[in-house]
Amino acid sequence: MGQKVHPVGFRTGITEPWKSRWYATKKEFRDLLLEDFKVRKFLKTKYRAAAIPKIEIERTRDEVRVILHSARPGVIIGRKGQEVDRLQGELQDLL
Repeated sequence: MGQKVHPVGFRTGITEPWKSRWYATKKEFRDLLLEDFKVRKFLKTKYRAAAIPKIEIERTRDEVRVILHSARPGVIIGRKGQEVDRLQGELQDLL
């Protein structure tokens, strides 16, 4: 029997980028990792109908950028972008 390797872990950093791109000190790492988990959980539960396969999070010192890959972007955007504005407010409250 051969050894099985998880395909995502095997490709990460080589052909597939990391799902979160940021750097933190030891003191900040725990809090930022927990924030990433909360954001991913919030988006997966709230927008289950949007079929989101990948969520990427990029952080700088004063900015957080969340990139959503969706099969149904209309569910996330909403009419005239109203849902996007609501989503931004909810994410700011979460962070």
